[in-house]
Amino acid sequence: MPVIIKLEDVWKIYKLGELELPILKGVSLEIARGAFVVILGPSGSGKSTLLNMVGCLDLPTKGRVFLDGNNISKMSEDELAQIRGRKIGFIFQQFNLLQNLNALENVIIPMIFQGKSEKERQERAKSLLNSLGLGNRIDHRPTELSGGEQQRIAIARSLANNPEIIVADEPTGNLDSSTGKKIMEILIDLHKNEGKTIIVVTHDPNIANYSNQVVYLKDGKIVSNHLAEEKVLWGNNK
Repeated sequence: MPVIIKLEDVWKIYKLGELELPILKGVSLEIARGAFVVILGPSGSGKSTLLNMVGCLDLPTKGRVFLDGNNISKMSEDELAQIRGRKIGFIFQQFNLLQNLNALENVIIPMIFQGKSEKERQERAKSLLNSLGLGNRIDHRPTELSGGEQQRIAIARSLANNPEIIVADEPTGNLDSSTGKKIMEILIDLHKNEGKTIIVVTHDPNIANYSNQVVYLKDGKIVSNHLAEEKVLWGNNK
């Protein structure tokens, strides 16, 4: 499969006064279109910073990041925002839903920034919520919903503009194991049946069983990048 995301010798260094704090240290990584990738590592290993690079949320201090063959490393924030809006959907551990909006309105927001018509926004949001079993919850605000329901709304929102790539940061971290398994099953379905490229950052090694590429990060460096047979891994979760 062709490469959709490529990192070349990426460094991310934060400055604290005169002190330099390197978080990523020469990371190189290729992610194929349609892959299901899990990025593992202990707290403080640089997982979230790597996620920001992969998801075009931040730029490297040194090195290059390519998305679909385009070098994004020198792009402006406006250019990055346009790329994110079109190509990447995000799912976060804390859900990041707007509390004063209902489920339907939360899903609609990304489409507003892409200039979709109101009719298209409404139809797409309702369709996504229905497909995730939330058709009867579209008028409910986040405070009226369970954690699993909120995460499903977040997944619907991530799919609003039909992105090629879904980036998930600890998507099961605030959920019980049963609900977390259901969320992972949704991501598997998006990968297998819709061909989405899925990238999950987690500290939970069990989630690696869902993937066909496992990247292990430690102290800001990739210490293992393992490709596996997809059919074997799906079999582990049946």
